[in-house]
Amino acid sequence: MEMIGAPQYELTERRIGRLTLIVGVAAFAGTSFLYSFRIGAGVLIGALLAWVNFRWLERAMDAVTRASTAQTNSPDARVPISGYFGLFARYALIAVVVYVTFSFFRIPVLSMVVGLCALGAAAILATLMEVFGSRSDSR
Repeated sequence: MEMIGAPQYELTERRIGRLTLIVGVAAFAGTSFLYSFRIGAGVLIGALLAWVNFRWLERAMDAVTRASTAQTNSPDARVPISGYFGLFARYALIAVVVYVTFSFFRIPVLSMVVGLCALGAAAILATLMEVFGSRSDSR
């Protein structure tokens, strides 16, 4: 499903997005089986929040990059409000979802925090895949 001609960073971003969801679903299944469905749901919610966070960060950084590239020689370079919104609203979204999920559904906060780590695990996996994948390509 790799796009031909796409820059490497775009392929890596897509891979990290997919792996975040895969790690989250796998962690949900494992924690639901080993502990409880409620804890597994918290891990899944955290992983989904990590994925949304990653996507919003990606869009915000793309907007900032486009604006800075378009205004390269301008002394009054401006970043669009949507770029700032994407950078800061993602934290507000995470805080609100975690609060509401804990308050109304009594999902443990720690399980959601563990689920948020799915993004870090996905980034590590994507890096390892690139390192070992490129090593086998160069032989």
